[in-house]
Amino acid sequence: MTHPVHRGQGPGWDPLRELADLRTRMDQLMHAAFPFPGSGFAGSGGGTWAPPADVEDTEDAYLMELELPGVDKDEITVQVVDGELDVHGEIKEKERSGVLRRQTRHVGQFDFRTSLPPNADTGHITAELTRGVLTLRVPKAEQAQPRRIEITG
Repeated sequence: MTHPVHRGQGPGWDPLRELADLRTRMDQLMHAAFPFPGSGFAGSGGGTWAPPADVEDTEDAYLMELELPGVDKDEITVQVVDGELDVHGEIKEKERSGVLRRQTRHVGQFDFRTSLPPNADTGHITAELTRGVLTLRVPKAEQAQPRRIEITG
């Protein structure tokens, strides 16, 4: 009997990545078992899905990289509403002349949402699309310096 590999809690172990990997595997399992339209799984042609993304917290900004292969910048909308960053658009199904035997890439409407922390400077967010990766930079607002209040009386 084989046993699962124990990754442990040593350096490089990321429990959030483990959960994301588990969700991806569960999504693949559900799609294989119930391949109905509108499920939002790869190749279903319906439903809204979230593109793979990395979010990095640096000293002066939050950086987000979203994988959007084959999408033009004119087909992506990025907006901030009520402290939430929203990226949405669509990856269109390409015209095919042959019989599609397998499809694992996502098509259809995508939507990536994340709440921004209170120190996010939403007025200076930048977005750049390079080689199928959308990079969003959300600068951190300068922290208010504490100042001493003199007591009179």
